[in-house]
Amino acid sequence: MRFGYLMSEERGAASLVLAETATLLSAQGLRLAGAVQFSAADPDGHPCDGDLKVLPDGPVLQLSQPLGQGARGCRMDAGAVETASAEAARHLGDAALLIVNKFGKLEAGGHGFVPLIAEALECDIPVLVGVNGRNRSAFESFAAGLAEPVLAETGAVLAWLGYAPAITSANVPNTPRARASA
Repeated sequence: MRFGYLMSEERGAASLVLAETATLLSAQGLRLAGAVQFSAADPDGHPCDGDLKVLPDGPVLQLSQPLGQGARGCRMDAGAVETASAEAARHLGDAALLIVNKFGKLEAGGHGFVPLIAEALECDIPVLVGVNGRNRSAFESFAAGLAEPVLAETGAVLAWLGYAPAITSANVPNTPRARASA
């Protein structure tokens, strides 16, 4: 059983690595399930705004919901996360890897992608999850010592998965990092 998690102090870094990894592996023909996040293009947007792409080929769901002027609290659209999980579940049987952008608030409560992660592990499908400091304790309880940390760098993730170093963003120009630097 392969169960890895990424953490980074830099906001959005693990999401970027997971999205880039998904792009690279998909380009190599690997069958994926799960979801990856990418930031909204609006520079005036809220830092929590973003979209979630269900792997392997969509749909793309808006992760945040408008709460109105001056509203406080979490903007995450729990329904979008649950929809993404249900969509991703349809592809799990054919997948060689499950990627979950983030073990977040819903997962900490036992919802969201938790059932899909458990199913993938039961089916011996490798799982890779992003974790933030806020939900680390809940993730560690859920993982029960079975998950191993993976450096939040694309090369380290590919090495953990056992893929040749020849798979890089230089070989596949349409990765999130390549698009961001263009």
